[in-house]
Amino acid sequence: MSPVAVTVFVGTIVHSRSLTELEILSPGVLGVTAGGKVAFLESLSSDSDRDASTTKILQAHGSEKAHVRKLSPHTLLLPGLIDTHVHAPQYAFTGTGYTLPLLNWLEKYTFPQEKRFASTTHAETLYPKAVSRSLRCGTTTAAWYGTLHVPATKILAQTCARLGQRAFVGKVCMDRNGGDGYVEENAADSLQTTQEFLDSFEKIESDRVKPIITPRFAISCTPELLRGLGDMAEKNSLPIQTHCSENAAECAFVQELFPESKNYVDVYAQHNLLNPRTILAHCVHLSDAERKALRKSGAGVSHCPVSNFGLDSGACDVRALLDEQCKVGLGTDVAGGWSMSIVEAMRSAIIASRVVGFGKREVAKIQDGHTTAHKTLSLAEVFYLATLGGAELLNIQQSTGNFMRGKEFDALVVDLDASTIGQGGKEELGTRTVEVFDHDDAAAMLEKFVFVSDDRNIREVYVAGSKVI
Repeated sequence: MSPVAVTVFVGTIVHSRSLTELEILSPGVLGVTAGGKVAFLESLSSDSDRDASTTKILQAHGSEKAHVRKLSPHTLLLPGLIDTHVHAPQYAFTGTGYTLPLLNWLEKYTFPQEKRFASTTHAETLYPKAVSRSLRCGTTTAAWYGTLHVPATKILAQTCARLGQRAFVGKVCMDRNGGDGYVEENAADSLQTTQEFLDSFEKIESDRVKPIITPRFAISCTPELLRGLGDMAEKNSLPIQTHCSENAAECAFVQELFPESKNYVDVYAQHNLLNPRTILAHCVHLSDAERKALRKSGAGVSHCPVSNFGLDSGACDVRALLDEQCKVGLGTDVAGGWSMSIVEAMRSAIIASRVVGFGKREVAKIQDGHTTAHKTLSLAEVFYLATLGGAELLNIQQSTGNFMRGKEFDALVVDLDASTIGQGGKEELGTRTVEVFDHDDAAAMLEKFVFVSDDRNIREVYVAGSKVI
């Protein structure tokens, strides 16, 4: 018998079982245990007596005493969204600076802002706002970058734990090319402070907030630092996050700094930083050889389409990564990206895929009666990237990412009935975020969620069964 559910949701439930399998239960029944795990997920016949059928399911699972939540017709129950790449200290200047390419943008905006986190007071002011905003946008799991500063980054980790977000938090490591004096003294200093940061997690009151090794990118780290971080990650079986092949000028600079490496991905491979626990953000300009190296190593990619557009970096060919069987999730990359919302990342991922396709169609050839033209990412695929794909990238798919039995209940209650949004309970037609009609089925509502909704439609957010929004 399944574990007994104490809360049961009845309504339209959507989740990904795999990249190619989107499951829509309309209606469905999902039970949540007292420990915050999925007890069962079953479909109801749409033409049956819903109450009677629900009662039978509860009886079959020994959950007759559960509290039953009947969702409204225009409400969706979705898995929590997963942000696989986001910079907490950059939240303060989100939405500015998009006239500059990456390296100039770092010099003018990022490094001066991140230097301010030498002040723990600044961290205590800004980090709760960043994490709260992330949760409000439906992000139940995030891979956060902090700064060089151990005290401030400890505050970031503590904030995630206090607010209830599942998180990976990294102290950024840089011992060269920081600009504005924003570097650590040397590799030894960076490694020592990173170890200090790792040790601090013994006092974090959440087993859902974990450390992650974080060399900013190859440009900002000497070979000694990269190697030391790789060895530290290996010794402690820790995940690794960094940037790779985001911008053409960045790629050229990496080749100058590491002439002995075959390519950008190889820099990380040579320094023991490329393995199944590695998350490489962006990967816009990868060669075929680099994609194959990623697949062979088991490392994966955080696709950040909003940032790639915002900083004029390019459009990542995610289809090529998926065809190579690389792991891929989505990232907001705030503040390179202008939104903390993974929903925005989903719609931008579809646009980016179409942009890649425009170029490929120009050179597509007819072979044996079939075109080799690019296949655009589907809505089902980007929904997978935002949920289960992100979990697989972070190697937490056994705990979250969808509603399979035994996983922790990370979920969103999404209300697409815009007439209930706002302080007064009713709004004028002109201010609605989504317009839902009687003919809209569950698939149409999911599509409208991805393409039209915003954070106001996300009414409730759960992490491991606990309501955090």
